[in-house]
Amino acid sequence: MPEIGLSMLYSLSEPFHKMIELLPRSEINYVEIVDDGLHALDKQRVATLKSIRDSYNLKYSAHAPFADINIASPSSQMLSAMLKRLEESMINAQALDAYMWVFHPGIRSGISSFYPGMDWLQNQKTVKTLLRMAENYGLRIAIENVPEPYPFLMKSVDDFSKFFNEIGEDIGMVLDVGHSNINGQTELFLETFKDKIVHMHLSDNSGEADQHLGIGYGTVNWKRIAGMLKETSYEGVAVIEAIEHVKESAQRLKQLLG
Repeated sequence: MPEIGLSMLYSLSEPFHKMIELLPRSEINYVEIVDDGLHALDKQRVATLKSIRDSYNLKYSAHAPFADINIASPSSQMLSAMLKRLEESMINAQALDAYMWVFHPGIRSGISSFYPGMDWLQNQKTVKTLLRMAENYGLRIAIENVPEPYPFLMKSVDDFSKFFNEIGEDIGMVLDVGHSNINGQTELFLETFKDKIVHMHLSDNSGEADQHLGIGYGTVNWKRIAGMLKETSYEGVAVIEAIEHVKESAQRLKQLLG
């Protein structure tokens, strides 16, 4: 049975001190910290999170910064700044003893059409750089499928198949069920990448937008997903990434996976 986790995304609009007050109340031991916005990590915040972790027996994963981050950027100057920010995130994740660091693939830019295929190649090159960094920090990292209609390079099963075939590196995948529900490929992702999926994000939606609804409040077929996870003996963490009905979602997930 997968471990159930909780992303603190639902509190991202709250100040950091408000977010940490919620940690002991979640009654879930696996917690994903979003290293962005009001919750961006630094040494002092890491120390606070470690103290809470030790008091309540928590285990952290970290979501890398994603606002204004494009690992396929055609600008070497911007890419250098972004890599510096991502490395800082890894350093803080290492200090938290994070069991996973989740990041997003690159994005097509306004000049992508002038340089066909270059953003895809840069995406791969940067992923390899991130893997080397992670190795230096003893950190496990994985790349997440991202949603329509945004211009990400890796959204579909075909995108990820091409990526894994070409990258020539051992890297895991984070399956975001809310994202895969939008392009109707959740079951295909689970079937195709059962040996690659090492972490999961779970939320619901209408199938048209990434709404981060509570489990059971959208069109995701949760019974089927739970059945497939049992069939494939998924042993990673299933992180609830809803921004509403959070406790109810945890209860429903426990029932489904029990």
